[in-house]
Amino acid sequence: GRMMRIAIIGVGSIGGILLGALSDTDAEMVAVARGTTATELSDMGLVMHMPEGSIEVIPPDAFSTFDSAAGPVPDEIHGSCDAAILCGKADSTPMLVQLAEDVLTPQGVAISVQNGLGHAEVLAHRLGRSRVLSGSITHGAWRDGEGSVHWVGRGAIRLGWIEGGAPSGAAAGLLSALAAAGLEPEWSEDMQRIVWTKLLVNVAINPVCSIAGVRNGALLEVPELWEQALGAMQEAATVAESSGVDLGDLVLDDHLRQVAGATAENRCSMLQDVMAGRLTEIDALCGA
Repeated sequence: GRMMRIAIIGVGSIGGILLGALSDTDAEMVAVARGTTATELSDMGLVMHMPEGSIEVIPPDAFSTFDSAAGPVPDEIHGSCDAAILCGKADSTPMLVQLAEDVLTPQGVAISVQNGLGHAEVLAHRLGRSRVLSGSITHGAWRDGEGSVHWVGRGAIRLGWIEGGAPSGAAAGLLSALAAAGLEPEWSEDMQRIVWTKLLVNVAINPVCSIAGVRNGALLEVPELWEQALGAMQEAATVAESSGVDLGDLVLDDHLRQVAGATAENRCSMLQDVMAGRLTEIDALCGA
């Protein structure tokens, strides 16, 4: 059969890592970006700093680039992708979902690895629940002013159908491509719990670290910040449980300590936005 074709929709830091890593596999890659990012990708390709210190230059012909700000999806990309991975900002989700619908085949699957809650539901509303995967990603990444992406910590990608169950169809192809790319996919038949666990961590770390202007590790060093973060996490856990989400045997303070330690040097994405003067994702994370 033909090669699996995968679209990365929104090529920021995580989108860049996924695009770069998957470009090294047999999958055909489509980069959907906008403005200067799209121009840089189609003119110069992608520079990726690997966790182990090497630098990989992915040439512009290793993937197709489409500038979503420049008009409708071109014919050669429209309806051609087996999978779409949404990586853009939370406030762009409606547009990203529309793009996913445009680039996917009728059986194509979509997954959001964005911060915040509710993206999978927006996708499901548009594509149908049977075509939507829920995802969460723990790879660490940032993008510098020159447009290079820095893969700073190897993690994993948890993914699974929002309805639960085993991988099939395009999801099975996506799983193999992610594995070949070294992105450590882990299939889960219980994504709701995983997504909520990630949300609890984001609610704890992102607002506190961005307001205080500190790296994640500061939570472990400054008792006041730790208490604020843990308090936010406990509040969100109460909401989860009252919404019928089973958090399993999650121990909140242990989990927060582990994530803050593992990402001690990271500036959370919201702090990166504050420092760069961009809009933040506070509403998608903390809004009701």
